[in-house]
Amino acid sequence: MITKTQLRVKRLFDFTLAILLLPVLLLPIIILVIIASIDTKQYGVFSQYRVGQHGKLFKIYKIRTLREGVHKLGHLEKSATASGKFLRKRKLDELPQLFNVLIGEMSFVGPRPDVQGFADKLEGDDRIILKVKPGITGEATLKYKNEERVLERQKDPEHYNRTIIWVDKVKINKNYVKNYSFYLDLTLIIKSTLNK
Repeated sequence: MITKTQLRVKRLFDFTLAILLLPVLLLPIIILVIIASIDTKQYGVFSQYRVGQHGKLFKIYKIRTLREGVHKLGHLEKSATASGKFLRKRKLDELPQLFNVLIGEMSFVGPRPDVQGFADKLEGDDRIILKVKPGITGEATLKYKNEERVLERQKDPEHYNRTIIWVDKVKINKNYVKNYSFYLDLTLIIKSTLNK
């Protein structure tokens, strides 16, 4: 099980790496925000409340990849722009989460932060997942890197997500917390970098 000392070392590593990456990634992030603003005709940064460590809500930041349109019947429709599809495929839309890491809301490695209705509803032993900060990458993130495509093939994507994918993610993330090591984090960061 991850210890308080390990959590402190993990935070120190996250902060140091974020500080080192910021000068390198700041300009690309600004350029992507400008492109996204032009493509989507909205401000190029998307924010949404997610469930964080200890079940506390925080605002996650992403490059906006969806444009909004209106159906003939007046229903709002969202579709990815050409640049948005490119960014989503390579996970570049998640670059602004560097700021979430910097201020201590996220980690480079950990369970992906979900919207309300998932992690905040965990019970019993499953709640150990909330001991760690949510991450930009992780074991479950790598396994389900093509999650959107998998869900598109399902008759009932919502049901499949809740009964199959989410259940498996909980199992993977519990294992991560129970068998945590700094070496594991480094391994997952390298795997994520090579899997882009």
